[in-house]
Order: sequence, then C-alpha cells, then structure tokens
Amino acid sequence: MNLHLLRHGIAVKRNASRYRGDAERPLAPEGRQKLVRIARALQAMELEFDLILSSPAVRARETAELVVKTLGTNQRIEFSEHLGTDGDSRRLIEDLSARRPLPRSALLVGHEPHLSGLASLLLTGGPGLDLVLKKGGLCTLSVSKLRAGRCAGIDALLTPRQMALMG
Repeated sequence: MNLHLLRHGIAVKRNASRYRGDAERPLAPEGRQKLVRIARALQAMELEFDLILSSPAVRARETAELVVKTLGTNQRIEFSEHLGTDGDSRRLIEDLSARRPLPRSALLVGHEPHLSGLASLLLTGGPGLDLVLKKGGLCTLSVSKLRAGRCAGIDALLTPRQMALMG
C-alpha cells in the first residue's frame, strides 16, 4: 500500500469574528494558486488514488477538492475526524486497515503535527522522527502491512516549492 500524506494549503489568517472556529478557515487565494501547481505535480507523477481521505476542516476539504478537480477524476472524497487537528493516528490506522478491499494507494489530506506524527509512527514505531510537512508538502510512504508501528519506508518527501516546479 502507498500512503500519500498531503498537508493542506495556506489558509486565511485566524479571525475569530469571521470564522466560528479554526476548522472553518478556508484556503487563502495564495493557497489555492499554489495548490493547483501542487496538484499538477501529483498529475505529472502519474499518481492515482483508490482512496482520498481528508480532515473535515474546510481548508483540508478544499485542498482535497482541488486535487480531485486538477486530476480530472470524479473520485469521491471521504472524511475522517482522525485526520483532523486533534487526529488519532492509531485509530486512523485501524480504520484504514479494516477497509475491504484495502486501498493500494491512498491520499490522506490533513494537518501538522498530526501527519508528521503518523509518518513517524509508521516509519520508526514511535513519535521520535523529526519531520515537518510544510503547507502543501507531500510525504509518500510504502507500507508493507499497515499497523500502528514500524511498517513503512519513505519514497518521497517533497516541499511545496519542489512540487510547484514539477507541475
């Protein structure tokens, strides 16, 4: 299984009077523009996804929607609280492992520090890996047998700038 961990794009600044909470903040115009180039990079890499799973936060949902639109697929986006800002990596892994059939390639759109914590758990078995995904950054993992422990290798770690150059 290939897991592609994509951090959401740049969101509008926090503004308590305009948005009811952090999860309501949408992508900023700059974030949308950068994400189109990032999605084109995913297309140039010829990535296909059996599953697109996103945090329910507006900025993550919009990130997943831009990827789907740019890739020209009609794939349905699913949502998981376990990819949210207070996500639970172990529960996410349980949910993914329970899917039948297991996805061969999944795009997970979420937040920091949750995504880097998930990568650390799958790569090292614990939280010790010092990895940070920038907004719009991508980490691709090859997973032999998905479990909450060391079970993956890293295939790619791309910054948004590197991806924009590819797209």
